Amino acid sequence: MQVVFWGSPRFAVPTLKALIDSPHSVAAVVTQPDRRRGRGGSTSPTPVAQVAATADIPLLKPDKPRGESFVARLTDAEPDVFVVAAYGEILRPEVLALPARGAFNVHASLLPAYRGAAPVTRAILDGCDSTGITIMRMEAGLDTGPICLQAEEPIHADDSAGSVTERLATLGATLMIDALGRLESDTLTETPQDDTLASYAIKVAAEEAHLDWSAGVTSLERAVRAYDPWPGAWTTWRGERLKVFRLRPIAGAESAPSGAVVGVDPEPVVVAGDGLVVLDVVQPAGRERMSGADWARGRMLAAGERLGEDA
Repeated sequence: MQVVFWGSPRFAVPTLKALIDSPHSVAAVVTQPDRRRGRGGSTSPTPVAQVAATADIPLLKPDKPRGESFVARLTDAEPDVFVVAAYGEILRPEVLALPARGAFNVHASLLPAYRGAAPVTRAILDGCDSTGITIMRMEAGLDTGPICLQAEEPIHADDSAGSVTERLATLGATLMIDALGRLESDTLTETPQDDTLASYAIKVAAEEAHLDWSAGVTSLERAVRAYDPWPGAWTTWRGERLKVFRLRPIAGAESAPSGAVVGVDPEPVVVAGDGLVVLDVVQPAGRERMSGADWARGRMLAAGERLGEDA
């Protein structure tokens, strides 16, 4: 079948690569425009664009996926099917109607749970012990289309959103190739979603990753894993932002206020709402990730200081 692929981030790359290696033909790839990254202001293409360019596949990078010129270019590709994986924009009905056999999406949850932009982060924040991949036929609603295939994936106690997403990306690629094979042989079944069971995973904002040290240890630990790699759970210390990428509960109790540093040797210990945590991996402003112990020694962190009090 003739496929037009839509995707942008690393999550979408395994599906694109699987399509390239499949019997199907990737007629074009639609991805987000090049973005400015870093302090230098230089632009760089999306991970999907890099793969497409290497494979010499025609690339479309519209600011918005609409307009006569853009639709004409899609029509010229003569798609049998659209495959979408984290493209980053909602496709309008007139665009979804273009491929002869419809549009199919790789979604990182077991729909109808966690419809929306941030399903993995929200699942970890909620303490879920599993999530999964859904291949769905796309329609105008937000992740409301009928379910074609699903597969479950565990969320381990030490998983971050990044590690779960990486596994789901590989799983999604496998399921999508399976779904296209079934579509081509007219054996693909589609099951309507039960909207009464739907939940929503709203887009993550950087400010919500601000750690509240008065929260319980379990809540803090989930937040640190859920916001890794982006935007990174953060607190403040001596007027600067400090990201926390791994913390570990330890036994003990303190009468000090939440956020207080009550130990620095051999590693920094901080008071949470219902216990103590060790800062295992942190990232000071302008630096790479490092162990909490190295950060504490290098910055001469002192017991009695308090994280977050100057936020």
